[in-house]
Amino acid sequence: MSKRAKITLSQVKQAAGPDVERLLREVTEAINAAPDGAVIAGSEEVVRDAVARFRQRLYERGIQLRTDAAKAAFSPSGPCDGPAAPIQGPTGDASADGERGD
Repeated sequence: MSKRAKITLSQVKQAAGPDVERLLREVTEAINAAPDGAVIAGSEEVVRDAVARFRQRLYERGIQLRTDAAKAAFSPSGPCDGPAAPIQGPTGDASADGERGD
């Protein structure tokens, strides 16, 4: 993977949006479902599992974004470090009708 392939915070935010919403919903539901006087004991495991799933999905999406960025930046001919290719076109030998006179 190219070291030049980078992702932006904006891309990650956009990719994570639905997962953030799901995580917040799961945390809210777990806390609300926990019994009075045992909120931590009644919600901690559910919240920990929800955060673990979120972390995994976020990491996978970030890696996919970077992979996609590297593919988009890839040039099958490699970087162009040499002189630029000459511009193609008429060599000055063309007749008025655009045909070469061979």
